[in-house]
Amino acid sequence: MIVKNVKELIGHTPLFEFDAAALGGKKGSKIYAKLEYLNPGGSIKDRLGKYLIDEAFRERTINHETTVIEPTAGNTGIGLAIAGIEHGLKMIFVIPEKFSIEKQQLIEALGATIVHTPTEAGIQGAIEKAKELAKGQPNSFMPLQFHNQNNPAAYQATLGPEIYQELHGKIDSFVAGAGSGGTFAGVATYLKKQKSSTRLAVVEPEGSILNGGPAHGHEIEGIGVEFIPQFFDDLLIDNIYTISDAEGFAFTRYLARNYGLLVGSSSGAVMAAAVKESLELPTGSSIATVFPDGGDRYLSKKIYAGQSAITPFIGGTNNAF
Repeated sequence: MIVKNVKELIGHTPLFEFDAAALGGKKGSKIYAKLEYLNPGGSIKDRLGKYLIDEAFRERTINHETTVIEPTAGNTGIGLAIAGIEHGLKMIFVIPEKFSIEKQQLIEALGATIVHTPTEAGIQGAIEKAKELAKGQPNSFMPLQFHNQNNPAAYQATLGPEIYQELHGKIDSFVAGAGSGGTFAGVATYLKKQKSSTRLAVVEPEGSILNGGPAHGHEIEGIGVEFIPQFFDDLLIDNIYTISDAEGFAFTRYLARNYGLLVGSSSGAVMAAAVKESLELPTGSSIATVFPDGGDRYLSKKIYAGQSAITPFIGGTNNAF
């Protein structure tokens, strides 16, 4: 295959098939994970970056002189920067200090500028800082992924159809993490339209608020919310799985050492949840999930250090949304 633009490599990632029982789940059931870390920028947010920039040009919200300003944990910044290269767009990303240095280095490698906000201010602090920067920057554009309906639309148009077609519609449950909520909402909306009986299970780390627990810091990056995503307003979510850092990292290490899948900790968390979801379903069920990014952008966090045993974590509980 010969390509002339890196954006041609975005999407159509492979599905990896797991025997659920081999991971402690239901015998005879399968878990299928989209390997989104194989996108050129290393994450699922390449899809979002391309869609947001393409739509902004289509809607004439931006031009080639526009400065794009966005609060991000890192991956959306990488996706936007890749999408903006061919247009020569200036990019400024506001990132809380706590997020991995590797993602920030990749953003800078793509020619973007980073502005830091205090860790304790969270992503809400980054949002407020980005708005402040945009007010002082003529011809600026904030995609604002947390409130932009083109966020879920990106996945409803691309990832949802891919999963459905590749599994020939045999999907009993969709399990995925939530950060902005766009990936989950977009794919879930598409799948429910095709097959209304599809169960929806969202995944968060401890310290996120979806299950009503107290908000606090967590080591799992890329998922977890400080406020309920607006994209969830019209979704009927069947389960919420709250995964501890210890459990998420154990599954992350297990996926590397037993399957050769070098994924990030959010992937470990969603795999932990998918295994638990399989125990809630009949034998022979098919569960679709998403591995959002790769572990190479978290090496400074030592995500692969420690034991990889997952047995103590099997059989956890879940709650309805």
